[in-house]
Amino acid sequence: MILFTRVAKRYPQGLEALSGVSFHLEKGAFLFVTGPSGAGKTTLVKLVLGVEKPTEGSVIVAGRNVSALRAASMPFLRRNVGVVFQDFRLLESRTVYQNVALGLEILGWSGRDIRARVDQLLERLGLERLARHRPREISGGEQQRVAIARALVNNPPIVLADEPTGSVDPDLAVEIMDLLVDAQRKGTTVLVATHNLALLERYDHPRIYLQRGRLVDGWAGPGRTS
Repeated sequence: MILFTRVAKRYPQGLEALSGVSFHLEKGAFLFVTGPSGAGKTTLVKLVLGVEKPTEGSVIVAGRNVSALRAASMPFLRRNVGVVFQDFRLLESRTVYQNVALGLEILGWSGRDIRARVDQLLERLGLERLARHRPREISGGEQQRVAIARALVNNPPIVLADEPTGSVDPDLAVEIMDLLVDAQRKGTTVLVATHNLALLERYDHPRIYLQRGRLVDGWAGPGRTS
């Protein structure tokens, strides 16, 4: 489902965010990408999404070479990938409910089905009382939960989460991770970038470790990554 082959990413002024990274995440698998701040985790997520292009190597997502996709093909890819960014990227002009519902509207879901699905997720994440609020009116932790709901709302084939528990308390962090694990059990391919050691210890999933842009360690688990 996601295949990195000798991927390097260099930015202007010679900054090398990734160097020679190779791994394979199979369909329906779960992978932690871990390492200290600045290790390259966010860059890796952006490469999967096509926000960044590799300087060297190839990134294959769902059988497509992301770096070779034309601009017209990118919306199709992103409709199939749910993303939780570190900075949330919620639309300030829309309410919590509208932010979560937007993806379903784009996909053409009926109003009735949208309401049922959005209400279900908002209730599970403790956000139902905030449905009519705008992002600026809620806390950072609440915005994080809205971002999680938006990523999961259409049951996408792939979910990417960049530090999805960074702004929430430990109990809610576990609840958020349980949502991602539940999505994976239903067939979604999940990649989570995190340096939260407590979560890594709690969840027995494959992980790779980045340091200064290089893959220095990894535990694949049976049949999950290689």
